Amino acid sequence: MLDTSARLLKLLSLLQAHRDWPGPELATRLGVSTRTIRNDVERLRSLGYPVHATPGVAGGYRLGAGAALPPLLLDDEEAVAVAVGLGRAAGGGVEGIEETSVRALAKLEQVLPAKLRRRVSALNAYTVQIPGTAPQVAPEVLTTIANAARDHERLRFDYAGHDGEESVRDVEPHRLVHRRGRWYLVGYDVDRRDWRTFRVDRVRPRTPSGPRFAPRELPGDGDVAAYVERGVSTAMQRHHAKVLLRASAEHMRSLRLPLDVEPVDADTCVVRLGGDDLRGIAVWIGFIGVDFEVLDPPELAQHVLELADRYRRAGRAGGERQAGDQEREAR
Repeated sequence: MLDTSARLLKLLSLLQAHRDWPGPELATRLGVSTRTIRNDVERLRSLGYPVHATPGVAGGYRLGAGAALPPLLLDDEEAVAVAVGLGRAAGGGVEGIEETSVRALAKLEQVLPAKLRRRVSALNAYTVQIPGTAPQVAPEVLTTIANAARDHERLRFDYAGHDGEESVRDVEPHRLVHRRGRWYLVGYDVDRRDWRTFRVDRVRPRTPSGPRFAPRELPGDGDVAAYVERGVSTAMQRHHAKVLLRASAEHMRSLRLPLDVEPVDADTCVVRLGGDDLRGIAVWIGFIGVDFEVLDPPELAQHVLELADRYRRAGRAGGERQAGDQEREAR
């Protein structure tokens, strides 16, 4: 049987790794009685750990959040992961986090065992991080957005578009995404009735938050990182297009094309794409191999008509030449 100090540490490790523990299960794991578990829980409480107990058959113990941060137990892999994460965070991205991360990393390395300290030092010594030039984001903005997404509460905020135009948005937040030094919010814009991606450094949240909402399914395959990658890549291009395809969304997704696909019904879908040349977009759409209708912009539709006329003339000329050759051979 473990002595009291070792048992307390083991109990604390179990509570930190699991949300709810029935008393008998904890007793079995530690090889003690449920009465001993109750006594050990009281000792942890006296040390500042907020352990909550729920009576009844479905009850048990849960480690809650307290007013102060008590010591945290980490296994070897967790300690290395935290140390590496702090080292990366020291490179910036969140306003004011660099100095805080360095302080936390110094404290962690001081208490790491020698073998783990060598692993962390090797990772830091042989990893090169290129500092980013992206705008920094205030930590309270990130936590406000994350809390709203977790609690399924609408988020109202002032937003500055890429052209500097200010607007007020009412959004159901879905996820925060960190991409190449920038933070993005993916959410459903209630007023525009569509999904949008927002640069977090341009977001100024309003309080209090809005009403609760039922979570929606993200368009596509649900891969939020791929959704942001497509959206950001398209936004950086000169021209943007919206096209109705006479094919199901499932079929288009199966082709693995770089398209933002949104289903309309069982047989049609809408795709958004971008490019630096409208003529190039018109040609590329033809390669997809399904019937389509240009929804926006009108200039793209004109390029499609011009391209169709060019193909038609080429086909007619080729047909007439082939007919003439056949006639000459018949003579």
